[in-house]
Amino acid sequence: MRTSEAVASTRAFRGLTAFLWTEVLVQAHEELAMAASMMVQSVLLVFVWILAPALLGIAFVGAIIYSMFTMGQRVLNEAAYIRIDHKANDLYLAGPMSPESYFVGMATGILIVYVAPVVVLGILATAVIHLTWAQGLLLFGLAATVWVFSASIGYIFSTFFRDNRAIWAYSSLFFNVFGVLPPVFYPFRLWPAPLAPVALLMPPSASTALVQASLGATALSSGETTLAVAGLIVETVVLFLFAIYWARRTVRER
Repeated sequence: MRTSEAVASTRAFRGLTAFLWTEVLVQAHEELAMAASMMVQSVLLVFVWILAPALLGIAFVGAIIYSMFTMGQRVLNEAAYIRIDHKANDLYLAGPMSPESYFVGMATGILIVYVAPVVVLGILATAVIHLTWAQGLLLFGLAATVWVFSASIGYIFSTFFRDNRAIWAYSSLFFNVFGVLPPVFYPFRLWPAPLAPVALLMPPSASTALVQASLGATALSSGETTLAVAGLIVETVVLFLFAIYWARRTVRER
């Protein structure tokens, strides 16, 4: 029984490694896109440094979470571009590669390339905030969770578009609104109190609120902490599983 389950699992993700490194090679040649991916974070960090230097540590945490969140935008753009402009997804999926390997391989390949500037942000954040090992591990785990969430939603959204011209506006609007407007780059306590549950149910702001609480920069009640943690776990797991299901379904419908 265990042998058959292992074989099924292998078949489910066949071709993952090969496509992952194919995507790494493609993304590694887009230096301008990598630089552009850090523009919003850099501008906001400079503004915070000038106008409110005491909040620079919180802004660095927000920049890390935001960077991982906007990788979902890159997944959305890449998946739609391959499908709409090049029709290459049919070519990829005509071989032995499984649909879930196409989704996970693309998302992971993008992560491997685009994580380099995030590591730099992490080093700078450590120098500014003096993170402990526990705080660093918490930040790492929450950033990884946000990446899984955003990659899943980015891939799902990519299947809804039929014209690349519509993608840039909608994808930028979605990821910037949910990555900048909530308390990601600023203290959670400055967010309107009646809307606190809303922020704690959005992965980027929920993650930064948990890190801010660990740093003593904000206070979360036990109920708020539970809501943030439970929301992150449930939303991420459900969305990732749905993305796997959706990848298989959209392939079968072609």
